[in-house]
Amino acid sequence: MRALALAVLVLVTACGAEASAQRPGRYAADAITVLESPAHGPQLCSFVAESYPPQCSGPDVVGWDWSKVRHESANGTRWGSYRVVGTWDGSRLTLTEPAGEARRPAVQEQRFTSPCPAPEGGWRPSDPAKATQEALQATQQRLEGEPSVGGVWLDQSYLDAIPGYDGSKPEWAEKYANDPTKLVLNVKFTGDLAGREAWIRETWGGPLCVSQARRSEAELRRVQESLGEGYVHTSVDIMREQVTAGVWVATEELRHRLDAEHGAGVVMLEPVLKPVD
Repeated sequence: MRALALAVLVLVTACGAEASAQRPGRYAADAITVLESPAHGPQLCSFVAESYPPQCSGPDVVGWDWSKVRHESANGTRWGSYRVVGTWDGSRLTLTEPAGEARRPAVQEQRFTSPCPAPEGGWRPSDPAKATQEALQATQQRLEGEPSVGGVWLDQSYLDAIPGYDGSKPEWAEKYANDPTKLVLNVKFTGDLAGREAWIRETWGGPLCVSQARRSEAELRRVQESLGEGYVHTSVDIMREQVTAGVWVATEELRHRLDAEHGAGVVMLEPVLKPVD
C-alpha cells in the first residue's frame, strides 16, 4: 500500500438494512452484486462472503429475471454484478427497468498525508537511534492507552519521489515502504497540544507531526458502537473525524436523527442506492 495507517478504519458489517418507512422513490446502484441461493430469492449484496458459491444477504429484488442477464452459477446459486434501477419501499427494490452491465466508478485512493508543513530541508529524524521499527512499535503502544488521541497514521509521501515505485509489488514495498527514518508519524490530540511532542519524543526519534483533533478516536468509536444493528456497515474515519454508516437508502429523517443524537456531521451516511434524477 502507498500509505500505511496505524489506525484508520474500524469496520463493522451488519446483515440488516436500514428500513425506515418512506414513500417509494427511484434509486440506482451502478455496480452491485445480485445473488439468489437455495435459501432465498434474488437479493442485493453489499458484502459477499468469499466462499464458492459466494454467499450474502440483503434486500429482496422484485422483478428479477436471470434469463435476461449474464451470470455465474454453482450448486443452485446464481450471481452477478449489475446496474440496477427501481423503487425502494424501505425494505426491497422493485425493478423499473432491466438490469444493465455494472458501471464501476473510479476508485480514489485515500492519501494519509501530514497536515504539518515539511520542515526546511525535508523530513529527517531528530534522533536516528530512536528512528527504528522497535521505537515505532513502542510509541504506538503508548498512544493506544492515551484517551485524547484523535488518530495515528504514517505518511509515506516520500515514496512519490522514488522513480517507478510500484507499491503493488511486494519486493518494492519491502525495500522502500517502511523505512522508519523517512516515515512521518502523525498523531492528533484533542485539547491542549503543549508538551505532546516532547512526550512522544521520549520513545520516537523519527519524523513527527502533531496536530489538533476535534474529537478523539475513542469518542468516535463510542458513537460507532451506539449505532447498533440495522446498518450495512459502520466505520471510523480518523482523517475526517467522522463515523461512516452504510445504509441502503439515506433518508432525511435518519440524517436529522443522527445529527440530533451525535452532533451535526459526526455520522456520515453512505448509501448503497442513490436517488435517480
